Amino acid sequence: MRAVITVIGKDMVGILAKVSAICAEHEVNVLEVTQSILQDMFAMIMMVDIEKSNVPFGQFADELTALGETLGLSIHTMHEDIFNSMHQI
Repeated sequence: MRAVITVIGKDMVGILAKVSAICAEHEVNVLEVTQSILQDMFAMIMMVDIEKSNVPFGQFADELTALGETLGLSIHTMHEDIFNSMHQI
Protein backbone atom coordinates (compact mmCIF):
# COMPACT_ATOMS: atom_id res chain seq x y z
CA MET A 1 0.00 0.00 0.00
CA ARG A 2 1.21 3.45 -0.85
CA ALA A 3 0.29 7.01 -0.01
CA VAL A 4 0.93 10.43 -1.53
CA ILE A 5 2.14 13.28 0.70
CA THR A 6 2.01 16.85 -0.59
CA VAL A 7 3.68 19.79 1.10
CA ILE A 8 3.16 23.43 0.10
CA GLY A 9 4.32 26.57 1.86
CA LYS A 10 6.99 29.15 2.42
CA ASP A 11 10.46 27.69 1.96
CA MET A 12 12.57 27.07 5.06
CA VAL A 13 15.43 24.83 6.10
CA GLY A 14 14.53 21.27 7.11
CA ILE A 15 11.11 20.66 5.59
CA LEU A 16 12.13 17.46 3.83
CA ALA A 17 14.06 16.29 6.90
CA LYS A 18 11.11 16.84 9.26
CA VAL A 19 8.59 15.08 7.02
CA SER A 20 11.04 12.23 6.43
CA ALA A 21 11.68 11.92 10.18
CA ILE A 22 7.99 11.25 10.82
CA CYS A 23 8.00 8.68 8.03
CA ALA A 24 11.05 6.94 9.51
CA GLU A 25 9.59 7.02 13.03
CA HIS A 26 6.56 5.08 11.77
CA GLU A 27 8.41 2.65 9.45
CA VAL A 28 7.02 4.38 6.35
CA ASN A 29 9.43 4.03 3.45
CA VAL A 30 9.94 7.02 1.13
CA LEU A 31 9.85 5.68 -2.44
CA GLU A 32 10.04 8.87 -4.50
CA VAL A 33 10.35 12.59 -3.86
CA THR A 34 9.99 15.54 -6.17
CA GLN A 35 10.35 19.07 -4.90
CA SER A 36 10.60 22.55 -6.30
CA ILE A 37 11.19 25.98 -4.91
CA LEU A 38 9.29 28.65 -6.81
CA GLN A 39 10.70 31.99 -5.67
CA ASP A 40 10.15 31.59 -1.91
CA MET A 41 7.48 28.87 -2.10
CA PHE A 42 8.28 25.21 -1.41
CA ALA A 43 6.33 22.44 -3.17
CA MET A 44 6.95 18.72 -2.62
CA ILE A 45 5.24 15.46 -3.54
CA MET A 46 6.32 12.20 -1.90
CA MET A 47 5.24 8.67 -2.72
CA VAL A 48 5.60 6.47 0.37
CA ASP A 49 5.08 2.79 1.17
CA ILE A 50 2.78 2.46 4.21
CA GLU A 51 2.63 -1.35 4.17
CA LYS A 52 4.85 -1.77 7.27
CA SER A 53 3.71 1.34 9.14
CA ASN A 54 3.60 0.86 12.91
CA VAL A 55 0.59 3.19 13.33
CA PRO A 56 -2.82 3.38 11.64
CA PHE A 57 -2.89 5.46 8.44
CA GLY A 58 -5.15 8.09 10.03
CA GLN A 59 -2.73 8.69 12.87
CA PHE A 60 0.20 9.00 10.44
CA ALA A 61 -1.73 11.51 8.32
CA ASP A 62 -2.78 13.49 11.42
CA GLU A 63 0.83 13.76 12.62
CA LEU A 64 1.92 15.16 9.27
CA THR A 65 -0.99 17.61 9.26
CA ALA A 66 0.00 18.76 12.77
CA LEU A 67 3.60 19.20 11.64
CA GLY A 68 2.35 21.38 8.80
CA GLU A 69 0.33 23.52 11.18
CA THR A 70 3.38 23.95 13.43
CA LEU A 71 5.56 25.02 10.50
CA GLY A 72 2.94 27.09 8.67
CA LEU A 73 2.76 24.59 5.79
CA SER A 74 -0.06 22.72 4.11
CA ILE A 75 0.68 18.99 4.40
CA HIS A 76 -1.85 16.52 3.01
CA THR A 77 -1.53 12.74 3.11
CA MET A 78 -3.75 10.66 0.88
CA HIS A 79 -3.97 6.89 0.42
CA GLU A 80 -2.97 5.98 -3.13
CA ASP A 81 -6.37 4.41 -3.87
CA ILE A 82 -8.15 7.68 -3.05
CA PHE A 83 -5.60 9.68 -5.02
CA ASN A 84 -6.06 7.45 -8.08
CA SER A 85 -9.86 7.59 -7.81
CA MET A 86 -9.79 11.38 -7.70
CA HIS A 87 -7.58 11.64 -10.77
CA GLN A 88 -9.29 9.23 -13.16
CA ILE A 89 -11.75 10.29 -15.82
